[in-house]
Amino acid sequence: MLDVCLLGTGGMMPLPYRWLTSLMLRLNGSSLMIDCGEGTQIAVKEKGWSFKPVDVLCITHFHADHISGLPGLLLTMGNAERTEPLTIIGPKGVERIVGALRMIAPELPFPIRFVELTEQIQQISLCGYEITAFRVNHNVICYGYTVSVPRVGRFSVDRAREQEIPMKFWNRLQKGEVIEEDGRVLTPDMVLGADRKGLKVTYCTDTRPVPVIAEQAEGADLFICEGMYGEPGKEGKAREYKHMTMYEAAKLARQAKPERMWLTHFSPSLNRPEEFMGEVRKIFPSAVAGKDGMSLELEFEEDE
Repeated sequence: MLDVCLLGTGGMMPLPYRWLTSLMLRLNGSSLMIDCGEGTQIAVKEKGWSFKPVDVLCITHFHADHISGLPGLLLTMGNAERTEPLTIIGPKGVERIVGALRMIAPELPFPIRFVELTEQIQQISLCGYEITAFRVNHNVICYGYTVSVPRVGRFSVDRAREQEIPMKFWNRLQKGEVIEEDGRVLTPDMVLGADRKGLKVTYCTDTRPVPVIAEQAEGADLFICEGMYGEPGKEGKAREYKHMTMYEAAKLARQAKPERMWLTHFSPSLNRPEEFMGEVRKIFPSAVAGKDGMSLELEFEEDE
């Protein structure tokens, strides 16, 4: 099971009723966070979740509303006696930027590892998450993220017995281990069927609509996308500042056909995003205006 929580839905500045855009995922005791603007810690506390198990932090870009909460988050994690390493993924220069922010959080009881994104599409495997970072079109270098949880095929007792694989190795093979025994190499594919459908969440914000977004969100269980403007007449402003309207986001969802879409990263001037959802749902019926703390439990499909 994958827990998903939209911690905040605001763009540019936190508001009394709306925290800045951030996402948190939980899987098997490990958490992954995307972006960490001012107030993110409060949003996590309001949800009742914990900072300590955050093992991966993905940064979309280096604008303040997406990263300015990081020093405080690191200090809080340190005060929770965390010692496990934290991996921070972000655009080129991420280590330098985080290093500058850490001038006010210089001493931490855990190491930080960095993954610098330099390709248009880059894949990383960490803590059970398969992460795909994809470059989008903002006025600074910016990435969206697809987070997938793969699911291996079912274990076949018949195949294991046909190949005379000792029972003592079955569990290890089922967990993906390669075993060498008496000159024979045993691999998981010898006892597992075809991969089953996993779980997939695609997240992007601060961008113009570009084809890679729909490509990444194709068939996702959840597509979380910027819908900064909903009011009529904001199309020019969206183009100028390289953001998206709700309707442009919905058109991407119509192409990608995810199970559901949450809109996020609303302009401070957009007081009631839900007022515009009727028109949005004419384009993509499964669209929802995101709210702070909105969450979802994604579960694997039951086997037939």
